Amino acid sequence: MEGESKPAAMGVQAAPKGKFRMPVDSDNKATEFWLFSFARPHMSAFHLSWFSFFCCFVSTFAAPPLLPLIRDNLGLTGKDIGNAGIASVSGAVFARLAMGTACDLVGPRLASAAIILLTTPAVYCSAIIDSASSFLLVRFFTGFSLASFVSTQFWMSSMFSSPKVGLANGVAGGWGNLGGGAVQFIMPLVYEIVRKIGSTDFVAWRIAFFIPGIMQTFSAVAVLAFGQDMPDGNYRKLHKSGEMHKDSFGNVLRHAVTNYRAWILALTYGYCFGVELAVDNIVAQYFYDRFDVNLHTAGLIAASFGMANIISRPGGGLMSDWLSDRFGMRGRLWGLWVVQTIGGVLCVVLGVVDYSFGASVAVMILFSFFVQAACGLTFGIVPFVSRRSLGLISGMTGGGGNVGAVLTQVIFFRGTKYKTETGIMYMGLMILACTLPITLIYFPQWGGMFAGPRKGATAEEYYSQEWTEEERAKGYSAATERFAENSVREGGRRAASGSQSRHTVPVDGSPADV
Repeated sequence: MEGESKPAAMGVQAAPKGKFRMPVDSDNKATEFWLFSFARPHMSAFHLSWFSFFCCFVSTFAAPPLLPLIRDNLGLTGKDIGNAGIASVSGAVFARLAMGTACDLVGPRLASAAIILLTTPAVYCSAIIDSASSFLLVRFFTGFSLASFVSTQFWMSSMFSSPKVGLANGVAGGWGNLGGGAVQFIMPLVYEIVRKIGSTDFVAWRIAFFIPGIMQTFSAVAVLAFGQDMPDGNYRKLHKSGEMHKDSFGNVLRHAVTNYRAWILALTYGYCFGVELAVDNIVAQYFYDRFDVNLHTAGLIAASFGMANIISRPGGGLMSDWLSDRFGMRGRLWGLWVVQTIGGVLCVVLGVVDYSFGASVAVMILFSFFVQAACGLTFGIVPFVSRRSLGLISGMTGGGGNVGAVLTQVIFFRGTKYKTETGIMYMGLMILACTLPITLIYFPQWGGMFAGPRKGATAEEYYSQEWTEEERAKGYSAATERFAENSVREGGRRAASGSQSRHTVPVDGSPADV
C-alpha cells in the first residue's frame, strides 16, 4: 500500500528527499509494491512491462482461437497445425537468449521496444496468409515477441528489492501471460463483430488480426516514451556519467553459462512455462474436437486456462517471498519443487479423465493454477543466481521455457502418433521428472533443499567471484555489493535477525554499525 515507509533494516536507507515517491533501499530499488500506482520509475516500469508482454502474448496466440476457421479456409492438415504451433514458440528460444544479453548491455527499455517493433509486421501479415507455409512463417516470426518476457523479468529485478522481487516478477509475468487467456475472448469477439457488420468468414478472421497488431505497436511506443531502465536513469546516461560499468558480452556470457543453477532453472522452467505454452496451443482445439463443443465454448474453456494467470503466477511470486521471509532461499526452493510436482500430478490426471467433459474442465483449471504458480516461484529464485549476468540468465531460463514447449509439442502433439489426451498424460510425467533437479540447486551462503549454508560463506563472497580484483578496486561491483547486503534475508529469519542486531539505522536513514 502507498504510504510512509517503516524504518529501514541493514543496507536500506532513505533516498534523497523528493527523488522517489516510493521507499527504496540503498540501491534505490523499491521496498514496497504499490499495485495501483504509476509512481515513476518503479511502478511505471511495472505497468509498461506487463502490458507490453501481454500484447505480445495476444499476438503470438491470436491464431489458435480461430484455428477451426483458418484450418478449413487454408486446408491445413493436423501436421501443418502442429508444425505451426511448434514454430510459434521455437523462434523465441534464441530470441530470449539475445534479449537477455541485450538487457545486460543496453537495458530493458530499448531491448523490449526493439523486439516488439521488429515482430509487429509479422502480426499484420497474418491477415494475408494463403497457405500452410505462410501460416507457419507468420506464427514463427510473431513468436519472437515472447522474448519480451525476459526484459519484463529483468526490469522488475532492477526496480524492486529482494523482499518484493518475487511478487513484482510474478505479477508482471502473470499479467503478461494473461494475454494467452484474453486472446481466447478477443479474437472470436472481433471475428463475430466484423462478420455481423457484413464481412464473409474468409475476410472476418483476417481483419481480426489487425487488433493484436495495433496493440503491439502501441505498447512499444509507450515503452520508449515513458520507460526508464534503472531507478537512477537509462543505461546510456548511467554509462556516460560513469555511474554504471559498461560490461562486455564475453564477461556476461562466461558468468552465465558457467553457473549450473541457471541450467537447472532453464530445464525446470521448460516444464512449467513450456507446458503452459503447449497447452495454449492445443487446448481450444482439444475441447472442440474431443467433446464436440462449439467454437465459442472451446474458446471460453481455453481462456479460463490463461486467465488463471491473474492470480496464479503472482500467487507463486508472493509465495516465494513469503517462504523466503520465513525460511530464506531454502524455502523458495522447496516451494518451487512442491508446487511444480503437484502440477505434474494434475497434468497426468487431466489426460486420464478425458471421458468426462466436466471433470476435464475442473482438472484443467486446477492444473493451470499450479503450473502457472510454479512459473512465479521460478522467477523468485532467478534474480539471486547472478548479478553480473542477470539478463542472460533470465534469458536462459525463459528460453528453457520455449525449449520445453517445442519438445513437448514435437513429441506428444505433432501429427497422429498420440491422441491428445495421451500426450497430456505423458506431458505430466515429463513435468514430474524434470522437476527433480531442483534438489541439486545449492547456494553456499544460503543452502539448498537438503543442506544448510556452508560455514563462513557470505553473499558478498558469492557475488564478488564474478568480478576481478582490479574491477572491484575500480568500483565496478558496487551495485552487486549493495545487492548482497540487501539480500541478507535469503539466509532465513535467524540470519536476518542476526544481521540486524549488528546494525542500527540512525534518524537520517543511513546504516551505521554499533
